[in-house]
Amino acid sequence: MNSTNRTVVVTGIGATTPLGGDSASTWEGLMAGRSGVKPLEGERFAELPVRIAALAAVDPGDVLPRPLARKLDRSAQFALIAAREAWADAGFTAKAGEDESIAPERLGSVIASGIGGVITLLDQYDVLKEKGVRRVSPHTVPMLMPNGPAANVGLEVNAQAGVHTPVSACASGAEAIGYAVEMIRTGRADVVVAGGTEAAIHPLPIAAFANMMAMSKNNDEPQKASRPYDTGRDGFVLGEGAGVVILESAEHAAKRGAKVYCEVLGQGLSADAHHIAQPEPTGRGIAAAMQNLLDSSDLKPSEVVHLNAHATSTPQGDIAEIKALRKVLGDDLDHVAISATKSMTGHLLGGAGGIETVATVLALHHRTAPPTINVDDLDEAVEADVVRGEPRALPEGPIAAINNSFGFGGHNVVLAFRSV
Repeated sequence: MNSTNRTVVVTGIGATTPLGGDSASTWEGLMAGRSGVKPLEGERFAELPVRIAALAAVDPGDVLPRPLARKLDRSAQFALIAAREAWADAGFTAKAGEDESIAPERLGSVIASGIGGVITLLDQYDVLKEKGVRRVSPHTVPMLMPNGPAANVGLEVNAQAGVHTPVSACASGAEAIGYAVEMIRTGRADVVVAGGTEAAIHPLPIAAFANMMAMSKNNDEPQKASRPYDTGRDGFVLGEGAGVVILESAEHAAKRGAKVYCEVLGQGLSADAHHIAQPEPTGRGIAAAMQNLLDSSDLKPSEVVHLNAHATSTPQGDIAEIKALRKVLGDDLDHVAISATKSMTGHLLGGAGGIETVATVLALHHRTAPPTINVDDLDEAVEADVVRGEPRALPEGPIAAINNSFGFGGHNVVLAFRSV
């Protein structure tokens, strides 16, 4: 097998989300159909039109040592926590070089964020205005950089093959994983730490999203606010956290005796070229990304039994995705169990592709599709099999699953995985 078509596998997973501080508790929350959405407490949120969000279940400040945490934006804190879990889960015992099973120059880090260190930026501006120039933190620039999470994870594991940060709004985390796959397939790395992170629960981003009419204003029933595919959906709920996977060439994983969760079949990419924020209503761009995936891999529509949908709970976006699925998969869509996990986690923006990849990998590993909650009245335009109420067992034998991520700007990323 040459260096341009190496098989890529997932050997480690990590997460910190509104449902739990690690991947196990997050998966438990997904299986239980538990919502992580809560009211936002505090005076600074009191006058906002949206006063709910899916806050991380475990505050990163309770996990990381204070001297380290104070030098990292919240987005980088989440990324580091998830990356540490994934690194250990993959069986690595120390950073590259110290753990002799991976050489530093064969290890990469690709961690995305859609917004970057926005909390640091806004908070330090307040410090500048209220306390003066000398009180601004000298760590501000490294903390607010969008590549800060990738860089800090790279430093943690001694990644020298490359440290990268794709930024494509809510598709960023998925694009990071796709980029990591290509790093391995082209021979530039043997192992890549990849995923997405976001921490943007702050009055300014919330006010801005709310004024775009993109967010749910169901402040009185926060746990019912995120409702993909329901006729009463009125926008997404902002979440925070990170999801990270360890990707590895199958040859390298076998050489060191690593456990393997699943194979990564590849990615499909496209752009809508339609509107900076609105989805293309027919799903044309999404369909193009899915077709790109099929054309560039050996995936057959008949293999796909599960899909973790982008499904943010926006009236237009949810339906455009279903239209695209039907266009590309045809009748094969009828045997795809669709989960919309944002109904429980909220929308993590650039972190969504990371945690939803973790959920997709675990769905294949456990052969169980998580439920979608809050679908009380299924929109009749959703002509597909949405898993509701209880988790759904997936078939035995070789099966495949897809994870969809789309972002403002018309970015479309589709990832595919196969059981092992």
